[in-house]
Amino acid sequence: MKRLLMGIIVAVTATYMGFCLILFFSQRTLIYFPTGAAQMEPAATETLSVPDASLRLSTRPLEGPSALIYFGGNAEDVSGSLGAFADEFPDHAIYMLHYRGYGGSSGKPTEEALHSDARALYEMVHARHPDVIVVGRSLGSGVAVQLAATRQVTRLVLITPFDSIVNLASRQFPFVPVDLLLWDRFESWRYAPQVTAPTLIIAAANDEIVPRESTLALFNAFGPGVATMTTIAGAGHNSISGKPGYMAAVRGQE
Repeated sequence: MKRLLMGIIVAVTATYMGFCLILFFSQRTLIYFPTGAAQMEPAATETLSVPDASLRLSTRPLEGPSALIYFGGNAEDVSGSLGAFADEFPDHAIYMLHYRGYGGSSGKPTEEALHSDARALYEMVHARHPDVIVVGRSLGSGVAVQLAATRQVTRLVLITPFDSIVNLASRQFPFVPVDLLLWDRFESWRYAPQVTAPTLIIAAANDEIVPRESTLALFNAFGPGVATMTTIAGAGHNSISGKPGYMAAVRGQE
């Protein structure tokens, strides 16, 4: 009986350790879902060269002081949002980053690389347009928050954002020591207190990916009076952009 019990314990432990190892080595495939070739017109592209990658941008060039930078979700072809943002922001140049491995950009996505690329994009855009709005959706909210915490932006818009990937993963895998295993953490709550730009958080009423408490935790991490929050009725995490009032909210006219 004792041997049987020990055998069961060993088998369970080995299975658990194996599962943790699988999660550890495949974790980035669970965070990033690179898109194929971007569905964009050749005239609406630009290339940003960084030391170890060539990054594709979907753009709407426009002379003038104002620009908008957009960071998309983890499975988003950002070129699909270019038309809507160009229509809603007719007085802004638009720059949408295809992450490494997405839409023709070279390299592989990691948190460190995405933040570095975001800073490089900001420096290029800010040199052309001193008035910069930053918009981040889902995974892109983690990129946008850290950028706004370290660079001067006119306004920050966060769509279906979360407080951290660590907390999201801990909810999904409560029996796994996620905090010890996770490489890419996107801990937006750490950077939110450093943001001084007016910030709008847009939540989906029926978000099936990011729990409301995660979005609220991020909202509460901002300094007093910095952030406001609005909720799009009837919207899910991936359907929010098709709901009435979405672009008006992004524009700040909700």
